[in-house]
Amino acid sequence: MAATGEQAVVPRNFRLLEELEEGQKGYGDGTVSWGLFDDDDMTLSRWSCTIIGPPRTPYENKIYQLTIVCGGKYPDHPPEVQFLTKINLGCVDASTGVVDRKKMNILSKWNRRHTIQTVLLEIKRHMTLKENIKNPQPPEGQMYGS
Repeated sequence: MAATGEQAVVPRNFRLLEELEEGQKGYGDGTVSWGLFDDDDMTLSRWSCTIIGPPRTPYENKIYQLTIVCGGKYPDHPPEVQFLTKINLGCVDASTGVVDRKKMNILSKWNRRHTIQTVLLEIKRHMTLKENIKNPQPPEGQMYGS
C-alpha cells in the first residue's frame, strides 16, 4: 500500500490508452481532436491531431493538422509536436513546423499530468496571444514539406 500522499504511477501504455479513449469520445468543445496516426500502432507512439483556429484571430476557422510523437519515456518526458499544416506562430519553426519546446511552457516545464489534450489546448491558446495575433498566415491548405 502506498504511503499517504503518494500516487500510483500509471504505466505509459495504460496512460496512452486512456488518452486514446478521451480522444475517441471527443472531450472538450470539439476544436481540438487527437487519435492514433495508425490504428495498428501497438506502441501508441504517433498521433494525428487537429486544431480548429480560435475565433477573432488570423487562425479563425482554419483547420490545422499536427503530429504528436510520444516517445518511450512519455509521460515522464514531453512529446514531440509538429504542424503538418503551415502556420505562422511564434513557437513553431517556420521551415519545418516543429514546435520549439523552449518557446512553449507546457513542453519546457513538462509535468507527467499533462496530456495530448492539454498540449493541443495550450497551442490553441498561443494562437490568441497578442504577439501572434498580427502574424500574417500562409495561404490556407499549404503543408510543410510540399
